[in-house]
Amino acid sequence: MTALEALAQAAGVLPRYHDLTGQEHVTDPETVRALLSAMDLPAASEGQAARTLADWQARAAACALPEWVVVEAGTAPVLHPARGGAWYLLLENGTVHDGAADDRLALPVLPLGLHRLVLAGQETTLLSAPPALPLPPRGWGVMLPLYGLRDAATGGLGDYDDLRRALEGIGGLGAGFVGINPIHAGFPTDPGAISPYSPSSRRRFNVAHIACPGEGAEPGRDLVDYPPAIVARLACLRAAFAALDAQGQADLAAFRAAQGAALDRFAIHQALSDRFGAYWCDWPADYRAPDGPAVARFAAENPQEVAFHAWLQSRAAVQLAGVRDAARAQGMAHGLYLDLAVGTHPAGAETWADPGLFARGVSLGAPPDPFAPQGQSWGLAPMIPHELAARGFRPLAETLRAQLEFAGALRIDHILGFERAFWVPGDGPGAYVAMPKPALLAVARIEAARAGAVLVGEDLGVIPEGLQDALAASGLLGCRLAMFDRDIHAWPQAVLGSFGTHDLPPLAGWCAGADIDWHEKLGHIPPEAAGAARAQRQRDLADLSARAGGTDAEALHRWLAASPARLVALQIEDILGATAQANLPGTVDSHPNWRRRIGPAPGALGQSDQLARAARAMQDHGR
Repeated sequence: MTALEALAQAAGVLPRYHDLTGQEHVTDPETVRALLSAMDLPAASEGQAARTLADWQARAAACALPEWVVVEAGTAPVLHPARGGAWYLLLENGTVHDGAADDRLALPVLPLGLHRLVLAGQETTLLSAPPALPLPPRGWGVMLPLYGLRDAATGGLGDYDDLRRALEGIGGLGAGFVGINPIHAGFPTDPGAISPYSPSSRRRFNVAHIACPGEGAEPGRDLVDYPPAIVARLACLRAAFAALDAQGQADLAAFRAAQGAALDRFAIHQALSDRFGAYWCDWPADYRAPDGPAVARFAAENPQEVAFHAWLQSRAAVQLAGVRDAARAQGMAHGLYLDLAVGTHPAGAETWADPGLFARGVSLGAPPDPFAPQGQSWGLAPMIPHELAARGFRPLAETLRAQLEFAGALRIDHILGFERAFWVPGDGPGAYVAMPKPALLAVARIEAARAGAVLVGEDLGVIPEGLQDALAASGLLGCRLAMFDRDIHAWPQAVLGSFGTHDLPPLAGWCAGADIDWHEKLGHIPPEAAGAARAQRQRDLADLSARAGGTDAEALHRWLAASPARLVALQIEDILGATAQANLPGTVDSHPNWRRRIGPAPGALGQSDQLARAARAMQDHGR
């Protein structure tokens, strides 16, 4: 084995993979070098790879224990280090234990959490997790587009108060959850950056959805027009911040103190974005490093601008807490069902604040498949596996914890990345990088157990062997889509079932072939392929009708309700009979992605006859 191959193996770069068609792809040396370089593991030549490998192996040999260990919460684990010495253990709650070990290290009973064990000067993270999360009872909920909750007569962009009113009406009909797309912090100074799956930071919230009393209306627009809506909302919020009274100032000070330095760093980034533009890689060089003197000077000279962005996060937290509390008042089993994006934008707040955690010059993506024969590059920065481990997996824990503060259920987008992530260098084919799956699943169980929440892993696509078994063993629900997997009575219990997703046409549009029309119109498929797709769609419709007893929404919902799936998610577009889909993958400006309104105002959803019929279908089948 060459030094390059050995270093790739140590760093987790997989030598080959099979795509959806079964074709084998071998990772070529240039791709290996590009991925290693992205991890700051130089290997431009065999000699350089050998030196980098030697450093890696020397660090590993110096450790008496692995860098991380998963243990069962509530037990007293016994570890077997390679060497003895003095040790101390710092629990999450601040409690310290210490002692000396030889070839046996007996620890006290460990509570739930991420704990630090130091032996002979080397740190190990103890991931003290429950073996599995409990499965939820049979239930159902509704998926909504937050951005499109306002009717055309009101106009503007949906906000967290609109979400609360919609949730109250839906919860009043017996739904256990209301799901929305990710609400991570975006790029308010670039109103064209509207995809919820390309966030600036997954640990902070989208301020464009903060409700602001007195905001002007923007009636008469059938599609959400983001630029004027965001400009108007931020202007309203700036006026509200300028008018803060003494109590408001005190509340903000308390929030900043509780959130600590991480919030201040994010707020400084946002204030710099106001000054220099949305993406830090375009800023003057002196401001691209968060700990540089120019950034410190800017923060000292612009305290009100920094305070404004901290206040925006406090307002988002207050309003999301209001949504959570409204769900509890309705007796909803889970309340808000949030969505965790698979990655973060390479020029956003997260990568600026902690550049060493993220791989440079590569993007998360997907390998070739029949729909994208060249593969996909999503423009998202991956976390470097060994750097995430070196931080004790706390960045992942903090990201999950931020969502679960307000959500009783959380979908983890593309959870296949817990096993392996597809990295695409800027100028070459991609390859898979292995991830520390047992550790990532343990962190997920810890944070879900801490919050009493349900986790759903989006396990669609090229699924690694054994991953779905590992998810089920951890108590994470998988996903099943009746649009493709119509043998729904064979679904396992530990899944969330639905007809489609935001990336697929709603029922009425699917029946009409609206998605095929769009792909043909945009040149994604030639006319002969479109004709074949329409013929196949007619066969699929006949199959659906035979299985569900019809192709209308009520028949679909009764069919889904009877499935073994513990949770069923209904799309509001299916309920209301919409034909257009929310997002057409592979498009940016050629299709109105993330802009369609659902129709009714949020407060009217609870009085919808269509929604009431869907609720009865769920209740008739014990949901």
